[in-house]
Formats: sequence, C-alpha cells, structure tokens
Amino acid sequence: MTAREQQILAILRADPLIAQQALADRLGISRAAVAGHVMQLTRKGYIVGRGYVLAQPRFVLAIGAANMDITGTTVHPLVAQDSTPGQVRCAPGGVARNVAENLARLGRDTRLISVVGDDLYGISLLESTRRAGVDVQLCPVLPGQATSTYLSLHGPDGDMALALNDMAILEQLTPERLSASAGLLRHAGAVLLDCNLPEASLAWAITQAGDTPLFAEPVSAFKCRRLLPWLGRIHTLKANRLEAQALTGQAVDSDAAVVAAAHGLLARGLRQVVLSLGARGLYWCDHAGACGWQAALPVAAVHATGAGDAVMAGLVHGFLDGAALGDAVAFAAACAALTLAAPQANHPNLSVAGVQQLLHAAGLPAAPHRVAAPEPAARP
Repeated sequence: MTAREQQILAILRADPLIAQQALADRLGISRAAVAGHVMQLTRKGYIVGRGYVLAQPRFVLAIGAANMDITGTTVHPLVAQDSTPGQVRCAPGGVARNVAENLARLGRDTRLISVVGDDLYGISLLESTRRAGVDVQLCPVLPGQATSTYLSLHGPDGDMALALNDMAILEQLTPERLSASAGLLRHAGAVLLDCNLPEASLAWAITQAGDTPLFAEPVSAFKCRRLLPWLGRIHTLKANRLEAQALTGQAVDSDAAVVAAAHGLLARGLRQVVLSLGARGLYWCDHAGACGWQAALPVAAVHATGAGDAVMAGLVHGFLDGAALGDAVAFAAACAALTLAAPQANHPNLSVAGVQQLLHAAGLPAAPHRVAAPEPAARP
C-alpha cells in the first residue's frame, strides 16, 4: 500500500461518506487522482462497497518504546576527553515503534501504545510515525517529561563504541495508564510487546490479552528476563543469541546449541520460536514440529540498527496472512535485508512488493527447506 493510499484510508475511516472532491481538497490533489486511488484500494480489497465501506482487516497493537535515536559517526579514531569531527543524525526509533512503522509500510492496520514528553523529540516522533501510517492516538504526551532518547557513538569500524539511553518516561506506561486499552488487546489480530515495558505493565498486558496471539521482543539480555514467568502465554518469541542464553541459562555458541535452545524454549509452552543469529541467519521452530534454517540474504549493509525489528514485523505480517512459519521467516529475512540497506532503523520504501522482489532476486523458494525436529530427549 502506498503512502497516499494509507492517507486516504485514514480519512475514509473517519468519514466514510466524504465526497471525492472534498477528499481531493483535503489531500491537495485532483479529483481524478482520488478516483484512481479509490479504484486501486477497491481492487486491493480495502474498499468493499459503495459509500466507502471499508474491509475490516485485523489490526496489530504494538506496545512499548518510542525513542528518538541520536547517532554520532566518525571516520576518525575516537579520542577520550576530546572532540572528534563526524556526523550526528536524529531519527525515530524504539522497538515497538519501529515494528509498528514496518507493519504499516507493509499495509497493516497498526496501532501504537507508547508515551512521549511534551518536547521537540516527542512531537517529531509522533508526527513521523503518523506519516508512516501508524495510528498514534493511544500515545499520550506527558507534560514536563523528557521523551525517551537513545544516544550512540560509532567509530571508523562502524561498531558502537559507546551508548547512553534515557528511557525513564517508559515507567509511566503503568497498568493504570494502559487499562483503557484492555478491549483493544482482546480484539487485536496480534499484539507486539517489547520488554522495555515495566514488569507490572508487561504482566498486565499478557493477562489482559486473553486468546490474542502475543509476539514478544526481548530487547536485551537483561530485560528479556521479564518474560520468564510468561513464556507459556507467548505465541511467538524472536530472540538473539544473548537473549536466548539469558532465557535458557545455557550457552548458545554453536549450531547445535542454537537448536537446543530454540526447542528448549518451545518446550516452555511457546508456539513459535525464531532465533536471530546475525550473518548465520535465522533458526526457527514451531509447536507442530516444523523447523529449519533461513540464511541471511546478501546485502550491502549500511546500518545494522532496526534489522531485528524488521524481522519481527515480517513474522507478524506472515502470521496474519496465515503463512507457515518457514514462509514467514523467509519474508522476515527479506524485510531485514532491505532495512540493513537503509541508513536509518526503518526503510522508507519497505513494501510487500519490494520484499517479494528481493526474495525472487535471491532465488528463494516459496517455503524454506525444512528439517525434522530433534527428538525430545535432545532438548535441554
């Protein structure tokens, strides 16, 4: 779905009986252009009747962090206690926000629950996220609070040399503040939770979700421990090596250990587990016994930030399409490859068509090769 089509759908949801000329005036385009967009939306199934009767796709609810990412990069050696020439860039970030933007760019009805301060960063975050197609009406602006900010410095090798985060405002995402969204949790097609949420809020969201499939982003080896009491309630977990080690208590330092960790987590009650392994790609398994490896797609990486969030968006998108996990993982790997080629955490041109084109160019089959699951005795 194009950005313009997303704009038109947002207006039609608020005013299904709006005249085409009025719609054209609001968008600053011709009536003929509006008619063309409406025709495309009808062809794609988003409009299903006269009076702009809209199809009701299942929406995704993302709950967690929305940050302003400030990144400093230099081609010179970083020298302590000295000023180094380089470049400083600001861009929207935060795990839940990044996943929400990716899903909106993939054409999903996506709603974000986060919190920002009444400062320049907060205003900019909400506006850029809204322009990407995400519903941010559930993101309160808190007077006197500083918007969550992540500051990182990168030396000539591109690796992060130092980082500082100021995320205290996320403590304001309390169960009391979230309580008005309990109904949305139960009616969403899927809920994405990131472990930047306070423990009490994470527990509240999981218990309120009922049968809604929950997708969990561990965020870090430290914060992922908040999931330990709730693994049996999670539908899909996407974790890296360090997070898998923290959740299983075992080293994940070889392919055999990756397989053991994934199936050990699956045995805790999860329905799907995907382990993100950098250049090694992804290992996945599900409760039905299917599992396999997905190689990373070749790409000239510009920036690694956001690739994991793109993987999660691809997994949620595939699930809502009814895809087998292996197919969803291949789609997610292509989402990550596109994101790696962008200088920011979200690729501005991410789309289903772009992902499919990349998969075709890579010569990938519709479903990755699948292998038999290990015997239960082999699981930790």
